[in-house]
Amino acid sequence: MSNWLIKASEDWLEPIYEAMKRRLCDHDMLHGDETVLQVLREPGKTAQSKSYMWLYRTSGEAKHQLVLYEYQSDRKHTHPEEFLKDFSGYLHCDGYDGYHKLPERIIVVGCLDRLRRKLFDTMKSLPKESRAASNAAKGVNYCDKLFHIEKQLVSLTPKKRLEERERLAKPLMGEFFDWIDQLTVLPNTLLGKAVYYAKSQRKYLGRYLLDGRLEISNSRAERSIKPFVIGRKNWLFSNTPGGARASAVYFSLIVTAKENGLNPFEYLTWILTNAPNLGKPGFAGTVNDFLPGSSALLDKVFAPRPNDVEPEKYPWEED
Repeated sequence: MSNWLIKASEDWLEPIYEAMKRRLCDHDMLHGDETVLQVLREPGKTAQSKSYMWLYRTSGEAKHQLVLYEYQSDRKHTHPEEFLKDFSGYLHCDGYDGYHKLPERIIVVGCLDRLRRKLFDTMKSLPKESRAASNAAKGVNYCDKLFHIEKQLVSLTPKKRLEERERLAKPLMGEFFDWIDQLTVLPNTLLGKAVYYAKSQRKYLGRYLLDGRLEISNSRAERSIKPFVIGRKNWLFSNTPGGARASAVYFSLIVTAKENGLNPFEYLTWILTNAPNLGKPGFAGTVNDFLPGSSALLDKVFAPRPNDVEPEKYPWEED
């Protein structure tokens, strides 16, 4: 069965994946992330070594969402550089140094949620009676204020949001980092590591203030990579690189379908019915017909299943 899935992916689904990739790179704003993957029969590597599943997706400003996974044997920065060779714009990501080596046409935007988590974990490690007055708690409070501002601006146009960020968030961000600079901490403590992260990522963390379409965190990508992480706990590994590539294609189609309110089973069934007969009378005419928002999909009903789980929300996203 695995070989059937790989063969179907190679013959019919990879052209759709490549069309999705071209459409993805036409956008001005993307999100990226990566997670580990074990591939047993990978040339030149032991079965216990780490491989990676990279993720790239559209941002909230996109009318139709696209989520693409890509298998690679390692975590080198050359992989996102190659995948995004036709992309110019902003890329939301975490603090991994590989993203900072991307060409200048790709402007890296940091994730304030990562810094908040480091400060929050530091606060939780303290005795309860010491938490409220701790520097870690003050840092979390700064982050929460910045996230609260974003929550208030969510319904505004990008232009108006940019103006309000300039008025509200930019001074607070400056005050936050002035406070960070004044802290004296031991480098190997949890707080020391959080402070180091803040200082080293400062120019990336503040870049969401450059454009009203940008986002304060990379939680969009983190939520999108979660289905793969959950799946990995069940199937544990891929047997071959071919299987890992095929899983990237299937995950791309399934998660993209869910992001656009489509039932993944019905969507894949329609694709696997039409893709082998592409161009024939009564079937899809081009590969682009399979992409979200295409006219060929407009008259189809791929309603989400009633038991589909809503994406996890972070505390600052709650109503």
